[in-house]
Amino acid sequence: MPEIYDVVVAGGGPAGMTAALYALRNGRRVLVIEKEGFGGQITHSPKVENFPGTLTMSGNEFADRLFDQIIAQGAEFEVETVSAVEPADGFHIVRTEEGSAYKTRTVILATGVKHRVLGLEGEEDLIGDGISFCAVCDGDFYSGKRVCMAGGGNSALQESVLLSDKCREVIILQDLPYLTGEKSLQDILRARDNVRILVNTRITSILQENGAFRGVTVEDRESGKAETILCDGMFEAVGMMPENDAFREITELDEYGYFNSAEDCLTKTPGIFVAGDCRKKQIRQVTTAAGDGAVAAMAACMYINRNF
Repeated sequence: MPEIYDVVVAGGGPAGMTAALYALRNGRRVLVIEKEGFGGQITHSPKVENFPGTLTMSGNEFADRLFDQIIAQGAEFEVETVSAVEPADGFHIVRTEEGSAYKTRTVILATGVKHRVLGLEGEEDLIGDGISFCAVCDGDFYSGKRVCMAGGGNSALQESVLLSDKCREVIILQDLPYLTGEKSLQDILRARDNVRILVNTRITSILQENGAFRGVTVEDRESGKAETILCDGMFEAVGMMPENDAFREITELDEYGYFNSAEDCLTKTPGIFVAGDCRKKQIRQVTTAAGDGAVAAMAACMYINRNF
């Protein structure tokens, strides 16, 4: 086991990396553990226009800048999956699925969220092969083709704008009576001839032929009328869900599995803090994630000052 860290951050999204930045600026030794790619969900955004001080940038650009910033400040990092946090004589042991163990004075859980799925038969088997979550990653595969977008919030509309630049037709399927995304995005999409918007429409099944995605069946929630939509692929943006069960014993979770912590980012376990989209909150934006990261890091530093 290596020497003791001051702060171990589980998660390398905007919340986790901001937490690392603030802890580093306070002279702490910091390890960031990320299971996939640094940047989190923001890397799926083709254009970020609501971050203060920056007119426009891609999510990848933002993630790269933040990663370079914390590395320049001295952050250490590992690409592993945190599986448990255990108390150890006033310290904490952070364990990973890969078998590593890291001793630390404090832990900041910034575990983020994962994509929610529709729960339809055959859906899981088609993810990555007919069903996608990322227009930036997979949009080029559908150039000149017809696709559906499941969802009507900001993420769905942003993805649809990008897809409409490439695809022959984009059909937005929203199960609510109205789109919930920003009006500016709605206006862009409604002005495009190759975009069709169906609200109050529930996706009831996925069509397959020889194991390949071929379309969906939908149902109007008011009239009950069914319709078959043949298309080449479907993108899903129907919300996110946390992955916090591994930390249930050291934190409190709400009924949806989010960390039930307030704006102070504290938990029931001294020395354990939470930050970002994994925390129960009303608004989940890159700015609120960064804010959480700063709050959690400062709380961790104050805890270290009091106890070590």
